[in-house]
Amino acid sequence: MNWKKFFIAFIAAFIFIFLYDWIFHGIVLKETYAALPPGLMRPAEEFTRHFFHWLVLGQLVFVFFFTMIFASFGRGGAGAGARYGILLALLGFGTNLIQFAVHPLTTRLLGFWGIGGLIELAIAGAIVGAIYKPSAHTAT
Repeated sequence: MNWKKFFIAFIAAFIFIFLYDWIFHGIVLKETYAALPPGLMRPAEEFTRHFFHWLVLGQLVFVFFFTMIFASFGRGGAGAGARYGILLALLGFGTNLIQFAVHPLTTRLLGFWGIGGLIELAIAGAIVGAIYKPSAHTAT
């Protein structure tokens, strides 16, 4: 494993995912979340004060292993990374369906999560693939 490329890909993907999620969930879906039943989501002040660091930790863990799996098994550049991201987004959509089944979420939110996740992980995968791609003399 090329640790230098790994950490550069990890940092780049983390920055992208952090910013994407902030814009997508914090701005684009703000009103959609506000329309959910009371008590389903944490109040903004409570989240910011006591739980935001857990969100960042979760993103770090997710992106670390997202990058690690690609670095361990992925072949190719940005295109292969995008395909990898799409496959993981489709896998993750299964958990969205479970959340929809057990929580009073809307189909609108479920759709946004599905489409947003596909876009996010396709781009994150392309970033990781572009940075971690094997060099010409090591590619098989």
